[in-house]
Amino acid sequence: MAALARWCVRHRLLAVLLWLLALGGATTAAAVAGSAYSNDYEVPGTESGRATQLLDRGFHGLGGDSDTVVWHTAGPGGSVRAADVERTMTGALGKIADLPAVASVTSPYDSQGASQVSRDGRTAYATVTFREQADDIDRADAQRVVDTAKAAESDGLEVELGGTAIGLTESKSAQVAEIVGIAVAAVVLFLAFGSLAASALPIATALVSVGTAYAGIVLLGQVMTVADFAPMLGTLIGLGVGIDYALFIVTRHRKGLKRGLPVAEAAERAVATTGRAVVFAGATVCIALLGMLILRLSFLNGVAIAASLTVVLTVAASVTLLPALLSWIGPRALSRRERRRLAEHGPAPELPTGLAARWAAFVERHPKLLGAAAVLVMAVLALPTFALHLGTSDQGNNPASATTRQAYDLLADGFGPGVNGPLTLVSEVYGAGDRNALNDLGTTLRSTEGVASVSPATYAESGRTAFLTVVPDSAPQSKETSDLVDRLRDDVLPAAEADSSLNVAVGGVTASYDDFAEIIIAKLPLFVGVVIGLGCVLLLLAFRSVGIPLKAAVMNVAAVASAFGVVVAIFQWGWGSELLGLGAAGPIEPFLPVIMVSVLFGLSMDYQVFLVSRMYEEWLETGDNRRAVRVGLAETSRVINSAAVIMISVFLAFVLSGDRVIAMFGIALAAAVALDAFVLRTLLVPALMHMLGGANWWLPRRLDRLLPRISIEPPESRSDAGGARATIPRRRANAAPHEDVRGPEEQERDVRDIAGRGR
Repeated sequence: MAALARWCVRHRLLAVLLWLLALGGATTAAAVAGSAYSNDYEVPGTESGRATQLLDRGFHGLGGDSDTVVWHTAGPGGSVRAADVERTMTGALGKIADLPAVASVTSPYDSQGASQVSRDGRTAYATVTFREQADDIDRADAQRVVDTAKAAESDGLEVELGGTAIGLTESKSAQVAEIVGIAVAAVVLFLAFGSLAASALPIATALVSVGTAYAGIVLLGQVMTVADFAPMLGTLIGLGVGIDYALFIVTRHRKGLKRGLPVAEAAERAVATTGRAVVFAGATVCIALLGMLILRLSFLNGVAIAASLTVVLTVAASVTLLPALLSWIGPRALSRRERRRLAEHGPAPELPTGLAARWAAFVERHPKLLGAAAVLVMAVLALPTFALHLGTSDQGNNPASATTRQAYDLLADGFGPGVNGPLTLVSEVYGAGDRNALNDLGTTLRSTEGVASVSPATYAESGRTAFLTVVPDSAPQSKETSDLVDRLRDDVLPAAEADSSLNVAVGGVTASYDDFAEIIIAKLPLFVGVVIGLGCVLLLLAFRSVGIPLKAAVMNVAAVASAFGVVVAIFQWGWGSELLGLGAAGPIEPFLPVIMVSVLFGLSMDYQVFLVSRMYEEWLETGDNRRAVRVGLAETSRVINSAAVIMISVFLAFVLSGDRVIAMFGIALAAAVALDAFVLRTLLVPALMHMLGGANWWLPRRLDRLLPRISIEPPESRSDAGGARATIPRRRANAAPHEDVRGPEEQERDVRDIAGRGR
């Protein structure tokens, strides 16, 4: 690391130009290639996946994306069959049908659309079929449909639109969220450093690396399945960890300057020490993210690789671009007051003072009480996790002001909630007997509990494939609809297939999400076990301790559980979701647990590494566990808290993106980081380590001999450490791990050492 930092410092112009070239080249290539995202939730081998394959083979994908135009008449005596309403909407639908991107429009005023008028005659809808699927429809084409339909609105006539393509017109850019998050981060950095130049460097480094990664994700979508939210998720993670990693390195660089080191040497040492911890922390995040690959789901593979690419580039920028920029700004990494003090009084070590020192001493005095309080907080917040319901999140969960949400509600009120998510029953047909069996199945389905209506069987041109559309009497995302899917698969369909060659597959939105969730839940224990196991192995190698990895695993599980409790309360129970502009309450996306476990485990490990590595350094130096925990907490808590505030601000800012899934990620990550930094790492972890004493660092001798030795953050040379730490004696060679080898006066001095500076 030192050699890499030295090269970047000596060739700073070239290092900066190489990064700018990478950013410009990737952005240009992405602009030329264009985006090709795909939200493919189908899992090979599932029943809903088989239903989709049968439809694609027999009906050639059923054409393009199908959306709806819904209108509703208000006032006494209003009816969609009134002459003026029919004339207005027929004209609007005709204009929509003439648009280049539209293949056909099915109007309720035509003979084939008679069922598209509600029983009370106040609501009707038309089906608009585009020439392409939603992923291939230009947003401008969808907007023309919206504008044409909305032009028909008048007093007493409400017109709304729904569907996947229409949803494209409501997608908001993440730029507002990014600007807000970066602005807050800039304020926190300036308050922490007091130097405008030093505050700008972490943000500049993160922007360059995240911008390059964003373009890389666009290109990645050309060669594999990448979800449309992957770039925004990568940006969210990249900005958070990128600014944080740079913050840690800049903090160590500033300490070197205050000790009197030349600018170039301070930058090199910062990368050689803290930079190694950054690489280690980034590696843990990538390992956790790439753990999704063991699930063997193409939808998640793209998300895992995209997010990992972002983390890799942020780490690379932190240890190459950042030292070049640090050498460029020179002593301006310090504030004017700090530079003036350095010139007047000479070099001096930066000792922990104020609240950080007093808090470290307070935790040392009351570990049991504070540890119990931390456990109580985490347990209470984790309780809602037991009510977690994975299911369909659809346009009924959009903000109340969205046209897609209003169209969804109008259809549910006029035709029943199930019309927004019908089930599709598909089968191959081999003869007249199968046709008769399908007719009998339709009759049986109409009398089945939970079914509102059933369409006649529709046959492909070849006559070898047919499907029935089943409209439930409950909403797509409700548990009742999921129960209906199970009832059809377990009871109704086996009975219908008994006397025929039919093999009916149940598809549709709810069935697809249920199958996806079932696959994920089945593989989740293996996934979590692998992620925890790899993380524990890395910590075992780094800290030569059995207790440290085990505590980290428990803390990570606690952070994940509590963060999910917050997500369930806000998104599933609806506590404040409408107030925050996040739409109505609904189930949690099936893929969210896997992605969140990956990201949260990685981010939780970051603070564990930065906190415990300083404690471990002090333990190796003194053999005194109490001092190691106290000094480690006092010297790292301020920078960890600053990093946490930055990351929380960035994550919460993404609530402004207008995307429900990204808002879930943002709130879950913000909650996890807040609990991890302010409850676990600065409260529960040091409290437990005080109570366990020397057992924290226990490792069987045989295992110690077998394990390779790695160093996350090697201590700086004692020649420049200065201050009280330069006089700290090393452990006696024959001292036990828990034995304090200092005299009474020295023990008393060290007990007051950290706390006394804060007074």
